[in-house]
Amino acid sequence: MGNFKFSRATLPDILIIEPKAFEDERGFFMESYHQAAFREAGLDAVFVQDNHSRSAKGVVRGLHYQLPPDQMGKMVKVVKGRIFDVGVDIRKRSPTFGKWYGEVLSEENKKMLYFPPGFAHGFLSLSDGAEVLYKCTALYAPASDRGIAWNDPNIGIKWPLDQAGKAIVSDKDGKCPRLLDAEVF
Repeated sequence: MGNFKFSRATLPDILIIEPKAFEDERGFFMESYHQAAFREAGLDAVFVQDNHSRSAKGVVRGLHYQLPPDQMGKMVKVVKGRIFDVGVDIRKRSPTFGKWYGEVLSEENKKMLYFPPGFAHGFLSLSDGAEVLYKCTALYAPASDRGIAWNDPNIGIKWPLDQAGKAIVSDKDGKCPRLLDAEVF
């Protein structure tokens, strides 16, 4: 399907999705999801919940995931501003366990990332009022909700923090365990 470019990230289970935008002096139009095109690219996920967040500059959200049987894949896009979006492989038997992938998503580049179940997800807001939409393959299940420390030195995510190097993190996210101490897949 010609309105999307699909490619694999350096962690091959993560899909990079670049929709084709049709732009002119009025603005733009693009498809952000097309079931047949996504299936053709190997993404046969069924999305059951959409989430929308707004974050101030410097806010880190994550690293979040849900345990089985409520494991969740997420397709993430930015509709306003810029974020550094990250996925961490938390599947113990995976050859890429504990590895991360990150990329800037913005309203300008219109890129999307799909993180399958088995990945913890988080992002850093690089602009004030960054708005993020994500389609999820499972409903939110509080009993299965888990997190990993966003700054776990064993994972070593290179967050592009400003010169002050400080992140704004919720109390909940600030108390998350390191990967080696977390319940994972």
